[in-house]
Amino acid sequence: MRRNGGLGFIYLSLLIALLLTVMPMPQQVKLFRPDWALLVVLYWTLALPGRVNILTAFVLGFLTDVLIGTVLGVNALAFSVVTFIVAVNHLKIRNFSVIQQALLIGLFLALYHLLLFWLSHFLTGVYFLPAYLWPVLTGMLVWPWLFWLLRRYRRQFKIQ
Repeated sequence: MRRNGGLGFIYLSLLIALLLTVMPMPQQVKLFRPDWALLVVLYWTLALPGRVNILTAFVLGFLTDVLIGTVLGVNALAFSVVTFIVAVNHLKIRNFSVIQQALLIGLFLALYHLLLFWLSHFLTGVYFLPAYLWPVLTGMLVWPWLFWLLRRYRRQFKIQ
């Protein structure tokens, strides 16, 4: 099998995740939007850690910073830290059931949001609101569906 086989699909899924991240939504629903870009990066890091790694997470985080208009590097650093933890432990995490993975993903998303808060508080002086953690819950609920969808396509297109 070619080494680049499927790389286009991986990039396409990351692009779709970025589009879902910036898709306009009503203000009441926007609060609950899952962190699509991070979820997709975490899936590919678990599935193919040799192809999607910390550099990919950093670039996607930087693009997220540019698209949503936050301080440059905040999302990039938080994506990189969370992806590093997942990449180091990917063999252990793969052995868990999807429900257990969803709980772990919830912890990683909570870490991501706390890193975002700490960096934003340090740089711009924002204050913590418990509503910042709603995407953690929705990300946990979305994970089994996202995992199933991306795994199905990964197997169908034989992405290795």
